[in-house]
Amino acid sequence: MRRIAVIGHVEHVTIAPVAALPAVGQIAHLAGARAFAGGGGGVAFAQLARGLGAGLEVLLFTAVGDDEAGRFVLASVTATGARVFAAPRREPHTRDLVVVTPDAQRTIFVIGEPLHPRLADPLPWDLLATCDAVYFTARDPEVLRAARAARIVVASARRRDALARSGIRVDVIVGSIDDPREASRRADYAMAPDAVVMTDGARGGTVERADGIARWSPTPAPPIVVGSYGAGDSFAGALTGYLATGATPLAAAARAAVHGAAVLAGLVPLDHQQPLELSA
Repeated sequence: MRRIAVIGHVEHVTIAPVAALPAVGQIAHLAGARAFAGGGGGVAFAQLARGLGAGLEVLLFTAVGDDEAGRFVLASVTATGARVFAAPRREPHTRDLVVVTPDAQRTIFVIGEPLHPRLADPLPWDLLATCDAVYFTARDPEVLRAARAARIVVASARRRDALARSGIRVDVIVGSIDDPREASRRADYAMAPDAVVMTDGARGGTVERADGIARWSPTPAPPIVVGSYGAGDSFAGALTGYLATGATPLAAAARAAVHGAAVLAGLVPLDHQQPLELSA
């Protein structure tokens, strides 16, 4: 049995198609809106939770607000059957509004600050030392230090500040070349990780290690691409899962790319995430 933890934010996401982004003064009507527990931590967690019952135990460390949105998120992540540790916050839970245009591009409106767990929260942080892998997309550098007790630590490239302040070296940093908040090289980090994995859309992606940069081949997109929301986070979750099996960063990235591409087939990524093939 492998144990993997996700540490970070889970948002109450409402997603809907829109004919076009409205111009100033216009009104956009959203038909067919769906709500789910998403965000960077939520989607990666959902991808890993697809491995439950197949030799994988998944833990989630997060924080939830004290309103209807927070209760919805907590009920949603708990319903997966994973072990959920959620620190309560006396504030409204973060909501995201995601609108997707016919060309499958998404625009995200975030209402409120994302809620992240902190080391001061009375959560069972000692369990991190028992994990085969941890995916970190939180903000508290002290939590990242605690996560270092796991065998493998994967961190989102968006958490550069927490990485810098933690003073520790993680194994893998994952991000997207197309996102200015994430695009980076090993030299950009004071404590260079073993590998920096960068997705590159339809072009595949790259893995940079001390001995150079390798590229994995593109994964074919679905026949009809509906939306791109959650593709990168599904990739990150799957990458963490495959690294936990002992795969090299390049092999893990090539396999995780299948999971990132799969969610392009629909509006809600959780509807199209594919189970991890952890025994392969």
